[in-house]
Amino acid sequence: MSSGSQEPDQAQVPIRLSKRMADLGMCSRREADEFIAAGMVRVDGIVTDVLGTRILPAQRIELSGRAVAAQDDKPTVALHKPLGIVSGQPEHGYHAAIELITADRRWQRDPNRAGFVGADRRGLAVAGRLDVDSTGLLLLTADGRIARSVIDSGGGVEKEYLVRVEGPLGRAGLELLRHGLSLDERELRPARVDWVDHDRLSFVLHEGRKRQIRRMCELVGLEVVALKRVRIGAVQLGVLPSGTWRLLAQAERP
Repeated sequence: MSSGSQEPDQAQVPIRLSKRMADLGMCSRREADEFIAAGMVRVDGIVTDVLGTRILPAQRIELSGRAVAAQDDKPTVALHKPLGIVSGQPEHGYHAAIELITADRRWQRDPNRAGFVGADRRGLAVAGRLDVDSTGLLLLTADGRIARSVIDSGGGVEKEYLVRVEGPLGRAGLELLRHGLSLDERELRPARVDWVDHDRLSFVLHEGRKRQIRRMCELVGLEVVALKRVRIGAVQLGVLPSGTWRLLAQAERP
């Protein structure tokens, strides 16, 4: 007779409602707690307003129309991050990207003129960081759904980069950049990598490991001279000037 214990059936293990909502991409855990406390969440058709409630994974969760409208009203901005700006918290000698979200730095040609104007930026969080020595498209959002979809490596949101490089790259090296490299003992997901011109490569990734492109290039003998992110999902950097920002339209949101 075996004395070993059986692993529990995960389908029968209760999980915190707020965590389950975040895992499903419905919102962030903080937003989930806000919606639960306000009575805006139903579990199997019953309003559930007690923080810390646990449910089974198979139970059905619904947000009220008010909660969905509140999410849709939360601003997301696209910033053209310059060199020397950090994405997250300010660091010694460097300013943070959030400090650029001011009314005077809003792009004058922003077609979405109504609503958020940069006066209250405290609720914005970076979705998908850029290194201090990289430039280009950076999203800052108050909508947990967007942050999760961009950050989650399994979310399928493409990120496109233009990368200026130095060094020789043969066919074998190019194929390795597309698939076959590992970082930190983990295999990288397939990427689309192509030459744009004699010294620039286009990378389209579905993940965002720390300094991933620079480290990939090092593995095939290339040095990255400049790196710019030009697209996240349907959001294009386009002609947005460096150091300015604009609001995202609903149709653009990842």
